[in-house]
Amino acid sequence: MVLGLPPRNPQPAGTLWCMPRRLRPVDIARRAGISVQQVRNYVDLGVLPPVSRTETGYRVFTTGHADAVVTVRRLAAGHGWARTRQIMRAVHAGDLDTALAAVDAGHAELDRERTDIARVLAAFDELAAAEPRAPAVRGPLRIGEVARVTGVRASALRVWERYGLLRPARDHPTGYRVYDAAEVRNARVVALLRRGDYPIPIVRAVLDELRSTGSPQRVRTELAKRERELADRSRRRLAGTAALHTYLDEYGDEDGDAQTSD
Repeated sequence: MVLGLPPRNPQPAGTLWCMPRRLRPVDIARRAGISVQQVRNYVDLGVLPPVSRTETGYRVFTTGHADAVVTVRRLAAGHGWARTRQIMRAVHAGDLDTALAAVDAGHAELDRERTDIARVLAAFDELAAAEPRAPAVRGPLRIGEVARVTGVRASALRVWERYGLLRPARDHPTGYRVYDAAEVRNARVVALLRRGDYPIPIVRAVLDELRSTGSPQRVRTELAKRERELADRSRRRLAGTAALHTYLDEYGDEDGDAQTSD
């Protein structure tokens, strides 16, 4: 990126553009609230534009590098450091398609997570509606008895066990599977959700929550908390993407790609 050039966007009438001026690493660090070593680390990681050197070997930083540091930190707050490195390295290599694909993937992840939470909540609504109709069953039961109680084949119970959805114990003398009352309930939960075409990962998430909390209502409370956290993450990710857009708009070339140095 040729940070010695003015931004490609025209300045408003009546304003004068000043060429990017040189800055010391300590100036950039102070602006961003980080250490000088972190500035150097950003250069080594490739998330800042290429840095030229003086004849005596000192790195030459400009206001453009300072803007890049701000962009990097806002991106990292929303997208995380791994994706930020991928995005900024691609930007400074002139590969805008890769950078934008990484941004899109980050937002898509949040969309999938939001969809999963909604589906788990819907699953618990179905469980709440079905629970009063389910007769109490005392364990331990063998697999054939559980199959009759849940209305599924014993082979389905074995498949669900291989997926980690069910965790029956084993009778020590015979080695037969035995299901206590909690596992019978879990088998019913799996059967109900699979009839509703819920995928295995969603069923596993429901069971994990039930095992950890023991209470559907506590699960709903925890999921509502996750929804709020997801909303906060979404806002931070959006802010990081906006910062990248500003950076590209300021320093990109006419096609929207970042300028690279010779």
